[in-house]
Amino acid sequence: ILCSAGTTSPECMMAASLLRRDKKATAAHLKADLNRADNGSGVRQLQELLDAVLNPETPAADTEALDWCKCLIAGGEGFEEFCKTVRSYDNATLCGLVWTANFVAYRCRTCGISPCMSLCAECFNNGDHTGHDFNMFRSQAGGACDCGDGNVMRESGFCRRHRLRTGENVPSIPRDLLLMSEMVLPHFILCIIQYLRDGYIEADTSTERDLQKVLQQLEPQISFLEELTKMGGAMRTVLTKILTNQQTFKELSMGQEENLYAKKNYDKYLSALQNSGLVSVEEKVQGATADVTGGAEGGAGAMVLLGKMTITFLYETYYAGQSVGQRKRVKLSSSTKDPCIIESLKHKCFLEELLFWTIKYEFPQKMVTFLLNMLPDQDYKITFTKTFVQHYAFIMKTLMKSHESDTMSNRIVHISVQLFSNEELARHVTEECQLLDIMVTVLLYMMESCLIKSELQDEENSRHVVVNCSEALLKNNTYWPLVSDFINILSHQSVAKKFLEDHSLLMLWMSFVSFFQGMNLNKRELNEHVEFESQTYYAAFAAELEACAQPMWGLLTHCKVKETQEYSKTVVRYCLETLQIWFDAIGFIDEPAPNQVTFHLPLHRYYAMFLSKAVRCQGLDLDSLLPDQEMLMKIMVHPLQIQASLSEIHSNMWVRNGLQIKGQAMTYVQSHFCNSMIDPDIYLLQVCASRLDPDYFISSVFERFKVVDLLTMASQHQNAVLDSEQERPMLEGALTFLVILTSLRVHLGMTDDEILRGEMVSQLCMNDRTHSALLDLIPENPNPKSGIVPGSCSFEDMLSAVADFKAPVFEPGGSMQQGMYTPKAEVWEKEFDPIMVVLRTVYRRDVQSAMDRYSAFLKQAGIHTGNPWPPYKERTALHPCYKGLIKLLHCKTLHIVIFTLLYKIWMDHPNMSEHVLCMVLYLIELGLDNQVQDNKEDEEHCHDSWFPGTNLLSNLHHVINFVRVRVPETAPEVKREAPPSTSTEASSYGQNLREAQVFSLVAERRRKFQEIINRSNTEATQVVRPKSSSTRWVPPGTPPQLVTEILEIRESMLSLLIKLHQKLSSKQNSLSPSWLEEMDMSRHTHGDGITAIERILTKAATRSCQIKRSIQDICGKVCPPVPPKKNSPADKKTMDKEERRLRARERQQKLLAEFASRQKSFMETAMDVESPDTEAAMDLGASEVMESEVLYDCVICGQSGPSTEDRPTGLVVLLQASSVLGHRCQSKEAKKLPTSDEEHIYAADTCGVAHDVRLTLMQRFFKDSSCLQSVSIGWDGGVYVQTCGHTLHIDCHKSYMESLRNDQVLQGFSVDKGEFTCPLCRQFANSVLPCRPGRGTEAGSWHTPTNKKTLVLVKEVEDLQEKLGSFQVSTESNLSKEMELVIKDVKNTTQKKYMDYGKNPGSPDNDFLFMYSVARTNLELELVHRGGNLCSGGASASAKRSCLNQLFHVLAMHMRLYSIDSAYNPWTKLTQVTQVREAEPEVPMLFRDVPSLLIIFVLTMPQPLRKEHFICVVKMLYNLQFTQAVAAVSAKFSPEERQAWSTSGALKKNVINAETSFEVLLSHVICELSKDKSVYKVNTEETSMLNSGVWSPQSIEFSLQQFCLPFLRLSCLLQHHLYGDNLTGCLEEEEFTSLAVCLGLLPSAPQPANIVHSGSCLRWAVSAFGLVTQWCAEVTGLSQMQAEQSLTLLVQEPQWTAPRLLQLPDNYNIIFQYYHRKACTACKKVPKDPALCLVCGAFVCLKGVCCKQQGICECVLHSQHCGAATGIFLLINASVIIIIRGHRFCLWGSVYLDAHGEEDRDLRRGKPLFLCAERYRVLEQQWGSHTFDHINKRWGPHYNGL
Repeated sequence: ILCSAGTTSPECMMAASLLRRDKKATAAHLKADLNRADNGSGVRQLQELLDAVLNPETPAADTEALDWCKCLIAGGEGFEEFCKTVRSYDNATLCGLVWTANFVAYRCRTCGISPCMSLCAECFNNGDHTGHDFNMFRSQAGGACDCGDGNVMRESGFCRRHRLRTGENVPSIPRDLLLMSEMVLPHFILCIIQYLRDGYIEADTSTERDLQKVLQQLEPQISFLEELTKMGGAMRTVLTKILTNQQTFKELSMGQEENLYAKKNYDKYLSALQNSGLVSVEEKVQGATADVTGGAEGGAGAMVLLGKMTITFLYETYYAGQSVGQRKRVKLSSSTKDPCIIESLKHKCFLEELLFWTIKYEFPQKMVTFLLNMLPDQDYKITFTKTFVQHYAFIMKTLMKSHESDTMSNRIVHISVQLFSNEELARHVTEECQLLDIMVTVLLYMMESCLIKSELQDEENSRHVVVNCSEALLKNNTYWPLVSDFINILSHQSVAKKFLEDHSLLMLWMSFVSFFQGMNLNKRELNEHVEFESQTYYAAFAAELEACAQPMWGLLTHCKVKETQEYSKTVVRYCLETLQIWFDAIGFIDEPAPNQVTFHLPLHRYYAMFLSKAVRCQGLDLDSLLPDQEMLMKIMVHPLQIQASLSEIHSNMWVRNGLQIKGQAMTYVQSHFCNSMIDPDIYLLQVCASRLDPDYFISSVFERFKVVDLLTMASQHQNAVLDSEQERPMLEGALTFLVILTSLRVHLGMTDDEILRGEMVSQLCMNDRTHSALLDLIPENPNPKSGIVPGSCSFEDMLSAVADFKAPVFEPGGSMQQGMYTPKAEVWEKEFDPIMVVLRTVYRRDVQSAMDRYSAFLKQAGIHTGNPWPPYKERTALHPCYKGLIKLLHCKTLHIVIFTLLYKIWMDHPNMSEHVLCMVLYLIELGLDNQVQDNKEDEEHCHDSWFPGTNLLSNLHHVINFVRVRVPETAPEVKREAPPSTSTEASSYGQNLREAQVFSLVAERRRKFQEIINRSNTEATQVVRPKSSSTRWVPPGTPPQLVTEILEIRESMLSLLIKLHQKLSSKQNSLSPSWLEEMDMSRHTHGDGITAIERILTKAATRSCQIKRSIQDICGKVCPPVPPKKNSPADKKTMDKEERRLRARERQQKLLAEFASRQKSFMETAMDVESPDTEAAMDLGASEVMESEVLYDCVICGQSGPSTEDRPTGLVVLLQASSVLGHRCQSKEAKKLPTSDEEHIYAADTCGVAHDVRLTLMQRFFKDSSCLQSVSIGWDGGVYVQTCGHTLHIDCHKSYMESLRNDQVLQGFSVDKGEFTCPLCRQFANSVLPCRPGRGTEAGSWHTPTNKKTLVLVKEVEDLQEKLGSFQVSTESNLSKEMELVIKDVKNTTQKKYMDYGKNPGSPDNDFLFMYSVARTNLELELVHRGGNLCSGGASASAKRSCLNQLFHVLAMHMRLYSIDSAYNPWTKLTQVTQVREAEPEVPMLFRDVPSLLIIFVLTMPQPLRKEHFICVVKMLYNLQFTQAVAAVSAKFSPEERQAWSTSGALKKNVINAETSFEVLLSHVICELSKDKSVYKVNTEETSMLNSGVWSPQSIEFSLQQFCLPFLRLSCLLQHHLYGDNLTGCLEEEEFTSLAVCLGLLPSAPQPANIVHSGSCLRWAVSAFGLVTQWCAEVTGLSQMQAEQSLTLLVQEPQWTAPRLLQLPDNYNIIFQYYHRKACTACKKVPKDPALCLVCGAFVCLKGVCCKQQGICECVLHSQHCGAATGIFLLINASVIIIIRGHRFCLWGSVYLDAHGEEDRDLRRGKPLFLCAERYRVLEQQWGSHTFDHINKRWGPHYNGL
């Protein structure tokens, strides 16, 4: 034994002796010692013992020490007992259950105070949450249950257990119970810590570090700690004392002086501590010089200064002497208030050191769980939170270096979310430990590691730095835990206020935000396509959203009321200061650099959102928050640049930058980002527009959009910056932007409810949406995705106000629909807002989709039939602060643009479009609706020559006579002579020259800008850079010279509108002078351009009399519009274009018509179109009726012809193994899925099991070959054959398969397995069934009815059977070879075990059984598809596609290879009384399965069989079936009843028709079966118990009919397929009669249904009594067999109900809760992906490696075992159903939908789900009809891995 010191002192000897003693005894003895008053010696003894036991030098894996600790703590009793005792003193009021990732928990938003609140399933189910907004979720990072914690959730939501304050009534704990724990545990914890110190190796040392190994060895020790925490409150209190006691730590941590090991161990710890500061030791030495203001704590003022210093300091250190290409770390260390954040850590208690090692080891799961399990203890919670904060910087530093940053992030958040969600705690640590400072500093420190120089604006001299989005830190979201914590604590009001009041912190934060300002800069590629598309934009958008926008929304939620005005003012002030610094750093003056765009301007957005909040909620005046004009002009530049770039990107000007630039444009407007990106940008532009000079603003817009050159009256122009095909989209973009800018009111006065309504309507107009999609698409206005959106009105109420619910519909064989919401009619009529739609569409096609839906609505409602224009929508009133925005609509620059565009559209200039006109009209209408209050005094004389004033109304009718334009020499305008003065016009030409207006947007804007600059003399020194000509792009080849020309216009906007009206309506005088009087406004809201112009004219006329007069004048003297000159080449082009378009349209129509007719003819031949001539060809069953040979069409080569021996034709078929029949039961009710341990499913009563039992029983007593012909198999694993009805030549098929094999395209099927799709209808298939060459000639003769006597026919049948050998088909022909191949396919379809039932496998008898069972299976399945009976009659659709006829021929052909043993032929036993006794008994006739015999007879007789012979066979077999029925009924009687019936029947024996009376036969059977070895000797009590009712003749008759029905149905179906007889429909009661008539058992005129007796169908060939006696004797003569076994075989149950899937519970949660934690039966573990078989209820592991056998996973195995390779599984964790079919699988969908009719795949939303009965019916129907392969399209191979 090792001792602590090196000496052998007496104590040491004592410890050694203690160690050798029994642990329990020692523990008891020590406990007694310690309980005495003078416990000194006891304490000493214990110390010695512990030192010896807990020796960290022994390997940790040795469990001896752990056992000692358990014994000592329990103080002599068993550890389990001890645990129980301690638990009884548990006083915890919180649940605190800790879970790890992937655990299923609940969140209830109704009960939660913090959005992170979560509950474990037990607490959730025990609380009352009915009607609440809750969901189930799968934990990503782990969590803990908050039940009982009033800080995080409302008490009303506590569960029953935690609602009672359990703490009060728990008895106080006896002192001695935990005494040992208090003594032992400190040493135990120290021991763990020493192991951790010892095992840690720094990452950068050369040795291999394997931290996992150290942790694995410590597993038992840490688990033990975890166990202790679960003992409840009492034990946690002890642990807390130990962990937080500073004294204990001091005494134990360093170890005793003399112990060398402990000393070394402690040094390791110290060296590990050294680098724990944010800035490591070496960095400190370098940074000492920079450490100017180490501990500056001088008031707020100093701090602001310091903040500023930080930023400038940033730039300087970054660029001072920096050599190109080298990146220096930017030091921020001087900027924190408290140097302790940066210093190394110092520890004062065990808890601190434990946390330290937890961090060093990168948060092992067990440690995390232990630390969290302790949280219910209040003292611990506070200390731990402080410790966590103290280590915060260190945690993040470790995270950045970690290789497993994802796992580590999750574990960190797992802890922090428990601590920071609690407002009390968060406030406490914010005040005491400077949590906010720490967080912001650490964030800055984190981002510093990846800063690069910004290239925005002035690349060479820029001093701004931004984060580099391609760094791992941003790409992998490593900053996520930190930001998430930050957002979490900002959600607490008290913390957020502290943050907003701390100016230095705010300034630091702004400098952090500025790192993101301008990141991920895009430069437009002008020459080459970019080689490598970077995906950095994901990182950039995520970073701005998470690190900048989310904290901003967090802060905004606390600035909602007037009292918080100051906060907004401060933030706005700092935003402006930081923006100013930014503009200076990037060297920005007035023009943005060309061909650059960044989508990231978080500083602008902070500014915008705080402005909006301040005006909207805090009643501040906008002007008091705005900077001077010049700053506003700067602020507007970059957001405007983004809007123009969006247009450029959509105009394909950035296509060389790759797809990612489109991705950025889409992300920028996408629903999760728009309210943090495009909305603030547009709002900011609206603010700038309302405060800047409108002419300046408008001209800036057109210049930014690069369309200035286009805005000329001339028909030709040169554009130096755009190609001609980009001009139109860019012009449309500019106008659309102006419309959005002037009409959007999201931040300008709409209430929250109106915003929500607008968003919802615009999303619903684009497409019908599911509820969850809609929730996702509505921007989450600050609140992250809680179902409740701010505002008085909830999401649900609003939804029901604007939309109708369309319940999910089912198209059979179609896709599953989800429940959708669609806009109400009045929404389309009054609220459809195309502008909002344009703003919110991610894909341009959505705008089109909205317009299409709108026009469809108008057509349907009969409002407008043409192609409507986007409707104009009235807007909410502007907030008074923003009234200036209206000036945009009333400024000359805009009016000149409008006038020019109207003129250009009227003159058909190139690059104009309907959209341009639409937007121009929209702007005019907006101007008319928003009149500006005239203030005449500041009329500038800028271009009075154009318009007299700025008001739109007065400018509308102002006529413009001449315009001077600059045009290329080649333009048509130049060729005209100067316009001569007309006689009416007295003015001279010179006057015109003076009057002509010249208009240049750019010049105008320059002049304005100059004025503003000069006005603000603050920066008089500022130079305006002259616009260098170098930015103009000069096209190759010298352009033609520009000349000045004068155009005569003589139009006003009004006259142009009226002329456009004529042009659109293509009528000369479309408006009569008096039309204004007759106008009715109501019909003008919806319509096309004509309506829009009329609406505008009407509005203008009602607003001003002068306009009204002008309109009447213009309409009065309307002259035909000037046709544009035809000679200009441009016009010619447009004409040609039109003509070409028309011709193309005609061609297209022709083609379509031809295609349609082709399609129709295809449909008629291929589908079930009921046309009489195709009927005969399709119904192959009836084909033999025709006299001539049957002709088949080959769908590959298209030829038509008969099937011949040499070139056989075949049917396209799909062979599949099926166990559907075997799963049938006797009860009508489907089996229930078990959802508790008490419920079970028993398979014993299924058809498959029953038949197996029967066959096994027979094989025990009878000759094998005879057994194998007495039953059918194929109930489980039978082969089902189905066809699509198309035929092809077999040789064509071979070449088709060859081509498929060479086709490299990945198909959904495997060609090597013979799979293909029908070349015509693409139905899945895997074989071809040869068609027998039609012998049309005999058809007539062998189909005719005969009047031969029964005896003659019986003899003929017997002869036919003996002649079998002579009917050999030549085995050499192609046909027979193909037939053999098909048989091979059939055998390969199912598994070996489903074919071998004989005692000697591979015997021909086995094969024989399998073959005729295939026929049986197909007949039975067709019956199932027809609903289990033949009442519906008719050739049902399934029959039309049936291939039974062909199948029978192929099987018959194969069966001829076996000759029936003529000595043993069942026919003789059916028709002759013989006396044969064999050695090995054959199966008695009464035990045989009659339908099987029928099929054997038909298949083994020569083909084609004459119908008379078929009927004969049926009649003889009916006799046997009837006798079996009688025997079965007799077995159910009580002995007394049997006696009675026996005597009453015997009396009638000599009546004339005795042989067809059931009473006589009944008595005969009873009598015969009672002889010798009576079958009835069985325990009679049981049987009589079963049938307590008395048997009347009617009930007996009914039983007999029911017993015989299945045989009759099969016979009838067989007759229908072989001879094409029609099946007649009937009522269910008459089915027996109807079938009997059909089979010729009854004369054709049946009496009224009630008097048909089953006996009257009997036709005996010989004496009935003789035969029956013989049959009965076979049974009673069995020597070895027990009576009950005979009885089992006698009483068959031929009636099975239709196959059903299991019955599922209504609520999915019932299934989920029971199965998702259930352990797998095979491996006893809880599977990762549990699944349920819906056919038999088996619980299996999907993809589970644990249950693999021979490389096949359990689901695939089960599908082979249970469904012969068809499996239907419900995936518990995903709520979806997967289908496995052979080697393929597909996702079928879900049968559980939520309240809104939606699936919830993978339970992502976690809302309650309910069974959708229709879907389940569809699933069951597809299973029963074997149509999974045809209906589900998306199949993939599963490689046995499911």
